[in-house]
Order: sequence, then C-alpha cells, then structure tokens
Amino acid sequence: MLIVGAKGFAKEVLEVLQQLKQTENLVFFDDISLDVPNLLFNRFPILQNEKQVKEHFKKYGNSFVLGIGNPNLRKLLCEKFENWGGTLKSVISPSAEVGSYDVQIGEGAIILPGAVLANSCHIGKGCILYYNTMITHDCYLGDFVELSPGATILGGAKIGELSQIGANSTILPKVSIGASVTVGAGAVVTKNFLTKCTLIGIPAKKTL
Repeated sequence: MLIVGAKGFAKEVLEVLQQLKQTENLVFFDDISLDVPNLLFNRFPILQNEKQVKEHFKKYGNSFVLGIGNPNLRKLLCEKFENWGGTLKSVISPSAEVGSYDVQIGEGAIILPGAVLANSCHIGKGCILYYNTMITHDCYLGDFVELSPGATILGGAKIGELSQIGANSTILPKVSIGASVTVGAGAVVTKNFLTKCTLIGIPAKKTL
C-alpha cells in the first residue's frame, strides 16, 4: 500500500491501517516537502518521484490511498496516481459504524474512528469522514467531500463534490449544498446553498 502524503492527515490514515494490520510493505509519497526524512517514524519509506512509485507498484501492487486533506488537491493527486497505474482504495476504521442496508461507499473514501453512517446513504469517491462525524439516512455526499470532526449531516441532505464541512457543523434535513462550498466550524445550515461560497454562523449565511 502507498499513502499519498507524508504529513498531517497521512499520519491519521496510517493509524487506521495499523489497526487493520495492513502496514506490510507500506510506503508514503511526498515530492514537495523539503524537511521529510527518508523514513517516516524510522520505519516507513517516503518515495519522492514517479519512478520510485512505479517500481513500488510493480513489486508490491498498485494500491494507493490519499493522505491529503484538501479536496481539490485530493482530486488532482488521485488523477495523477491513477495515470501512473495506481488503483485507489478506501480505508475504513474498524470502529466506524456503517449501516447494513443500502450504504454506498465510493472508492478511496477515508472513514476514521467514531464515524457513523446510517442506512441508505451515498458516499462519493475520495471522501473524508473525520472522527465522530454522523451521516443519517438518505444522505448524499459527492466526490472528494471532506467532513471535519463532529460534523453532522441529517436525513436527506445532499453535499456537492469538493465541499468542505467544518468541525461540529450541522446540515439540516433535506438541505442541499452545491459543489465547492465551505461550511465554517459550528455553522448550522438551514437552507439550500447551491453555488460556490463560504458559510458561517447560526443560521449559516454567506460571508461577504
């Protein structure tokens, strides 16, 4: 397995893989940071170029996961590594609670401990569900959506692709949010916002 990224969120993905006992031949990738060591935690190699990645894929298999938080960057890196021959995989914590019926989880989703997914919900490709997020029945998340810790998405709500939902924010039932919308921490979204914007407050309003 290869984790794209070697800082911040990548370390959180690592812990879930550790719990799943999936760290054999695990490597990271970072071709930007100047301060990363050759080995993360003195154990896991950090690859730094396309050649190293392709060699790893050839020798150990082409599975990769996204260890980057920003939705737009996740999408770009996903496309990059798929072009290099990689296959995007999901990572789901054993302590997440996933409904038994009609739950659709797209490839590359990262679901961290304490997340709850009710029946009849759709999670798009490359989404992040952070600690203690809650998605209730009949909700829809587009591709590469990020739910920060404690975010709650209530029945029938829809979140467009590349949107970021802030920590401890709430999207009320049947509310629709468009693509590339940012919801601030603690906000409560009570009505539809279908165009790209930033929302803050209770009830949530567009920032000027």
